[in-house]
Amino acid sequence: MSQTRILALVGSLRAASINRQLAEAAAQTAPEGVEVAIYEGLGEIPFYNEDLDIPGAVPAAAQALRDAVAASDGLLLVTPEYNGTLSAVLKNAIDWTSRPYGTGALQDRPVAVVSGSISANAAQWAHGDAVKALGVAGAKVVESAHLHFGTFGQRFGEVHPREDVEALTQLAATVHKLVEASRGELVSA
Repeated sequence: MSQTRILALVGSLRAASINRQLAEAAAQTAPEGVEVAIYEGLGEIPFYNEDLDIPGAVPAAAQALRDAVAASDGLLLVTPEYNGTLSAVLKNAIDWTSRPYGTGALQDRPVAVVSGSISANAAQWAHGDAVKALGVAGAKVVESAHLHFGTFGQRFGEVHPREDVEALTQLAATVHKLVEASRGELVSA
């Protein structure tokens, strides 16, 4: 069986963000034959503008994201919650990869959403907005793979998520369900 490629998109651009650490921990849980790669460069992509989305002239950073998503077998979105919604960088990534309409790189791509915030709400609003935007964009949202982390400033303030056995177990289950969906093995996505 060939290598399964999962691409992680992290909605926080801060190098030391806990959301990035969750993506790193998720990558650590990947079973043999599965690669989870964190996409670098979301902050370099211009805001989606149809005037820039011209075949053969798409900005290089946006085209690189489209190519990376198209080359993946599934996506893992890790979203913080900013002002009650998902971050602009993730929304922008969804916008660029959903185009051209109906045939974009997101079309029929399995996606799991991991949300986390310092509040007890666990970024549930951001999660809901991400799921809605992904569904409208044509992605196959894998509901059973979703995961939420609340009050993670306290939980992960002193410890990287890779050192939290419960978090690793939960992230491993999310990655496993996403891989099953990408391989067409998950019955109820």
